[in-house]
Amino acid sequence: MALSAIAINCTLKRSGGEPSSTDKMIDLLAGELRKHGVELRETIRIADHDVLPGVQSDEGDGDAWPDMRRRILEADILVFGTPIWLGQMSSLAQRVLERMDAFLSETDEQGRMPSYGKVAVAAIVGNEDGAHHVTATLFQALNDEGWTIPAGASSYWVGEALHKTDFKDLPEVPGAVQQGAAMLASNTAHLASLLKTNLYPGVPQDQ
Repeated sequence: MALSAIAINCTLKRSGGEPSSTDKMIDLLAGELRKHGVELRETIRIADHDVLPGVQSDEGDGDAWPDMRRRILEADILVFGTPIWLGQMSSLAQRVLERMDAFLSETDEQGRMPSYGKVAVAAIVGNEDGAHHVTATLFQALNDEGWTIPAGASSYWVGEALHKTDFKDLPEVPGAVQQGAAMLASNTAHLASLLKTNLYPGVPQDQ
């Protein structure tokens, strides 16, 4: 069964300027997912769009989120990419999570959010510590918002503290990162395939 993925890049950099290490990590995962028949449809760079603040699926005129939301939910797998800033996920990543909060009130008759049956993984980069903290915070929020998290779902790289080397500047991907990405892709494709054919049943909601 064919599976599709979409990536969001929550770098603070707009397109057309300096290359993004987050894109490099997303590309790594896309290559590994492709080995399992998963097509990455597109990468949405959040900084290129006006995602308004709020916790509704549509915050009115000029809000770019409704169309992004549609495209994200059309895919089976979400690759959530974010750099680390000051030990945290980027502010744009936090905004995306805040907009997905609307899923909690958008359930069907069985109490299932629009994200039920969808799998989410993380692509995290930085030249400082914080990958485990960002993973924990990100996955807690995504799980609350209905996404399913597979085993080994975070692919990350962080450089030595106080150094200026970025992931995009490495001459080659470290072996441990490559191996972790391969396992992530295998687990993710397997889980997404199971959920696509056997969605969570949910429970009837009180009338």
